[in-house]
Amino acid sequence: MKLPEENRTIGRYGRLHREYLKQEHPARYSSLILTGKLWTYLADLNEQAEERLDLIMEQMKAAEGVTEELKARNQLEWVGQMNNIL
Repeated sequence: MKLPEENRTIGRYGRLHREYLKQEHPARYSSLILTGKLWTYLADLNEQAEERLDLIMEQMKAAEGVTEELKARNQLEWVGQMNNIL
């Protein structure tokens, strides 16, 4: 049996989801392992989560008025506002 090779990392959200599958859905976790699709599934999920996080961060920055202009004018305030968003 030869498993497909996946070079992408699973990242933070992939690791969190893997633990969730192990604990809450062991049958699905086993099925993904046996079919060789677990790593690809987790890498895809991680990419989707990171894209959503980036989108949400951009929306929150726009709503709070955190701009590159603010960063150039007052870096300390910019850092404070970015820390509030994170």
